[in-house]
Amino acid sequence: MEFDHIHFYVQDAKRTRDWFIHSLGFQGIGSQNLTHTQTEIVYQGSVYFLFSSPLTVESPVTQFLQLHPPGVVDVAFQVQDLELRVEQLLKQGVRVISPLQFYHDHGETLKWLTLEGWQGLRHTLVEQTGSLTGKLLPGFPDLLPLSSPTLLAIDHVVLNVKSGDLKTAISGYQNQFGFQPKQSFDIQTERSGLQSQVLIHPQGQVQFPINEPTSANSQIQEFLDLNQGSGIQHLALKTSNLVQQVKELRQRGLSFLSVPDEYYLELQNRWHHQSLFIDWEQLKTHQILVDWEALTPEAMLLQIFTQPIFEKPTFFFEFIERKTCAIQGQLRQAQGFGEGNFRALFEAIEREQIKRGSQMI
Repeated sequence: MEFDHIHFYVQDAKRTRDWFIHSLGFQGIGSQNLTHTQTEIVYQGSVYFLFSSPLTVESPVTQFLQLHPPGVVDVAFQVQDLELRVEQLLKQGVRVISPLQFYHDHGETLKWLTLEGWQGLRHTLVEQTGSLTGKLLPGFPDLLPLSSPTLLAIDHVVLNVKSGDLKTAISGYQNQFGFQPKQSFDIQTERSGLQSQVLIHPQGQVQFPINEPTSANSQIQEFLDLNQGSGIQHLALKTSNLVQQVKELRQRGLSFLSVPDEYYLELQNRWHHQSLFIDWEQLKTHQILVDWEALTPEAMLLQIFTQPIFEKPTFFFEFIERKTCAIQGQLRQAQGFGEGNFRALFEAIEREQIKRGSQMI
């Protein structure tokens, strides 16, 4: 299982498309106008985003935006043996939103259907074969590779659920989609907290953390309140050079969460590998979070998080670099999610809450 595409419902698809092109360096590749809904498509590397906005009140986007702010409505996955999966899912009672469909071209077949995930979130499952590998669904343009994409792939997507729903959500994604639990986190500060379970799929690179709040003023609870329910909090885009990526994004005017100077002092105090040079000042300048495992410090995990991209402080982006190192002749890449970075992110969003006045000290 791999990520296929992410579908957003927004107020103005063209305006959102233009923002992604200008602010994130994506490339527009086409549009689709139906009777009630307009959809724009952008991509970079293997990252594909669809933005749909309403043309009439009958559009499903209109109905969505009456209940929720703009955000992610569909996290689509590439899968194998789709028809077999469908049989299994139907036996488990999974709700089908759009039935299994087929597209035939020169002897190859593209298959897809859309299922309901957690509380309204949708998951389109796509099976691509042969010459149709890398093609979006019918009606959308063929994809042309960029010469030198700086954003390579979707690393992970994060779902926020209501307090008390975490175990049920985990169980649902395990039973219905075959996810397995990996890391878990219990982050508590003096003011608020969250619990998180990272899910991975054994047949691919998909990582799908799920968060729930553990206090009434938690940033997760604020998201749930503003979003009018559960939803995708953020998704992470993978890059091979985060420092350069952040430089370029800042030049484009993108804003990121701030990190206090004390964070970098603590990092340097933790760092006991003097033979490995780290430009701490550069990381501090660009507000990049850093973590590593004690046995493989060279395989660093670098992360940075944007300010929310829509009017309400709900959805935001993460940019991530997983460095590699050689161990016994084999390359090892930074895995999972560093707890230090997880806490630093939580505290950074908490500071933004205080600025907005949505959390009382």
